[in-house]
Amino acid sequence: MPTAILTGQPVPGSSIEGDLRALGFEVRPATDAAHAETLLARVPEEDRVAVVDARFVGHVHALRLALTDPRFALAAIPGAVSARAAGRQALTRAMAREHSATGGDGVPGAGDGTAVVVDGLADRITAALDADGADVHRPALGSLVAAVPADPQGRNEARQAVAAVDEEAVRLKSAVKSGDGLFTTYCISPYSRYIARWCARRGLTPNQVTTASLLTALIAAGCAATGTRGGFVAAGVLLIASFVLDCTDGQLARYSLQYSTLGAWLDATFDRAKEFAFYAGLALGATHGGTDDVWALALAAMVLQTTRHMVDFAFIEAQQDADATSSAAPTAALSERLDGVGWSVWVRRVIILPIGERWAMIALLTALTTPRVTFCALLAWMAFATLYTTAGRVLRSVTRKARRTDRAAQALADLADNGPVVRLLARVMPATGPRVAPLAAALGTAAVLLAAWAWGPSWWVVLLAGLYTLCAAEAVSRPLTGPLDWLVPPLFRAGEYGTVLILAAKSGVNGVLPAAFGLVAAVAYHHYDTVYRIRGNAGAPPAWLVRATGGHEGRTLLVTVLAALLTAPQFEAALTALAVAVAVLVLSESIRFWVAAHQGGAPAVHDEGETA
Repeated sequence: MPTAILTGQPVPGSSIEGDLRALGFEVRPATDAAHAETLLARVPEEDRVAVVDARFVGHVHALRLALTDPRFALAAIPGAVSARAAGRQALTRAMAREHSATGGDGVPGAGDGTAVVVDGLADRITAALDADGADVHRPALGSLVAAVPADPQGRNEARQAVAAVDEEAVRLKSAVKSGDGLFTTYCISPYSRYIARWCARRGLTPNQVTTASLLTALIAAGCAATGTRGGFVAAGVLLIASFVLDCTDGQLARYSLQYSTLGAWLDATFDRAKEFAFYAGLALGATHGGTDDVWALALAAMVLQTTRHMVDFAFIEAQQDADATSSAAPTAALSERLDGVGWSVWVRRVIILPIGERWAMIALLTALTTPRVTFCALLAWMAFATLYTTAGRVLRSVTRKARRTDRAAQALADLADNGPVVRLLARVMPATGPRVAPLAAALGTAAVLLAAWAWGPSWWVVLLAGLYTLCAAEAVSRPLTGPLDWLVPPLFRAGEYGTVLILAAKSGVNGVLPAAFGLVAAVAYHHYDTVYRIRGNAGAPPAWLVRATGGHEGRTLLVTVLAALLTAPQFEAALTALAVAVAVLVLSESIRFWVAAHQGGAPAVHDEGETA
């Protein structure tokens, strides 16, 4: 149970003890600095502990932000400081130093041993933590009040300031993620925040809401798979309901500060599972509802969406810890000027087709049109959004004066998902000559895709897949520190996924495309899981998993060989078996890792994921 050590002169009529107990703390008053240090030593190391000034006046939510947020080892506001297990030693050292500095009685500079109550100990501990270089989180309070008045007049003024603010309105507003898309901001968040509060008051957790969102989306996919107009209408309505719950889980986490490592993983992976399951449902519905086979379009949508996300992830990772800012770049300056024009911000957010706009479009078109129309419209908008965002990031990268750090280069190498063949070839590649990583990756990707398109399943494609492998080895033979090297991982995704798509489409057997869909979905999950591990500072998946799944080049070579060697029905069976094998490997390792991280007390996060 978390413990709050209440220090300083008690104030008659103060609600601080009740507020702390309402937040789940066991309150222990301290008579002096030595007593506070003794109480701190008695709190189990794994429990959260807080030091709070008894004179504190402020909103309960201000205390909640400083004392209960599981994401930060140390946090503080005026009059209160808290520590999780990871920050416990730093807090203990700071308190011991303050005890020593006050001569053991809580009065700075005193040394006569007189035992008096401790005033301002929490703030002095915070100052000591800052002096030690500790990373102390200070939550943005906005209009919330957190103060330690020194006299009755100041106390009355602070109480009036507290009464003047609608704390619940502030809490609800802060539950909504900033930077959401137009559809989410104006069509979902105005009421989903109240659903989040309803869930919080009934003890529901974000993970439960996330699971409900997944189940709703799966039911929507099932409705779409019926191929009837009524099923398509129900699917559209349920998809929007799933998105409402998808927004609600994050808002619930922010409203009640129920962040967790497991929750971040579930929220991120379930989003992809929901969307791709709905694609499959639409494809099945088109087949059941008539003779229209749109599996190729469904797979193309998944390939484009995943490649587009990899552009986003790789670019963001490439900018991590850069040693120069982008403020000098003309494109960044233009972007900053456009940010000052309100309508331009919304236009650009709509153009990039965030998840809110994307799901709204899919739901509407599913209910009113056919799966083919839905996929064609989705592919057209996603292609434009991909070109728009990629072009802008390329311009930023070539005009930005910054060097890529080793940490960013390693992240890009992990995102590349190089298998044993590329790793072996990269070690024997010459380390001299110009840096051509993006060019080499683009050349290899273009070669294998054009070969698959021109010849279909044939040994010529196997030969060009070998060239793709050589180009991939050249691309990663040196650290990915160039200005455009972040393009390498998404190019590899396009090469691998696109090859599977084209060969399956040209096989001439309807069942091959669903099998290819399953394979790409399993591999895409592996790549998304890699992103989430890197974002959580956990590094890439274990080397054995990358070797066992072959890396991007190993899977590409294998698929091209199978396509050339087997008949179409045999190719379908081989792709199905490969999809199952990859799914079992990556899912079992991913679940093991994230559950162990959650149970092991990994720093709690809540990945905001794609902009809603």
